[in-house]
Amino acid sequence: MDRNTTGPALLEQLPPPLPADRIIALNQPKGDLHTTRSYEWNGWTLDVPPGVFIPGWTSRLIHERLLDGRIETRGRRYAAMGVGLGVEAVTAGTRGAREIHAIDVHPESVAATTRHYRRLVGERPDTAFLPVVSDVFDALPDEVRLDVITFNPPAVSQTVSDDPDVVRNVCVGAPLIAKFFAQIAEKDLLAPGGEIHLIASNTADLRALVQHAVDHGFRPRIDHLHDWRDGVLTFLFRITHDAPRSGGRR
Repeated sequence: MDRNTTGPALLEQLPPPLPADRIIALNQPKGDLHTTRSYEWNGWTLDVPPGVFIPGWTSRLIHERLLDGRIETRGRRYAAMGVGLGVEAVTAGTRGAREIHAIDVHPESVAATTRHYRRLVGERPDTAFLPVVSDVFDALPDEVRLDVITFNPPAVSQTVSDDPDVVRNVCVGAPLIAKFFAQIAEKDLLAPGGEIHLIASNTADLRALVQHAVDHGFRPRIDHLHDWRDGVLTFLFRITHDAPRSGGRR
């Protein structure tokens, strides 16, 4: 698979979704979602309140890259979309991001992120921590520009539960990605030279996800491909502007 390929050629390289029964079996939720739990990573212990999800291995692929700078946030304006427990925000804070927009549609997740950030990072003179409850970017001020966006979307293509918390975190599907890219384009959110890091597997409709990016003038490429050796292939896409746009904010 050619990682420099983009546009229609990239779409042709992406695998179709796994069979529906396999997707459902792989994404069965644990029975402890509505209990209080804890999560440990990078020497941090984070309390996990009911309804907030513990990051899985896919999320950790992003967390590791934020921690070591392969996804660089130092001195940059960063948005963690679907911030959940707050690992991305805490990691960006320790790296010295200029702005951290911790975004989630789930109020309890934003509250948990805020608690963890205050305890593990605290006040830093050169970092603005900006938590917000928002459906995608709806609640962001018009003047926001972003250098880096990360997103592990709930893009599983089959409904795996009737629990609304599970649906919110796992299987909203491709329409959410359509809104994600539409808002970035319409609000002119991505600064010149900015980048989006979006991760998804073949439990989602990868071709539809990437098509939404292309349709809104972005250039997606494969930054990393992880084979879990169980039929699941996870793609981390690095997505940039297709070309400089005229008439946008500078």
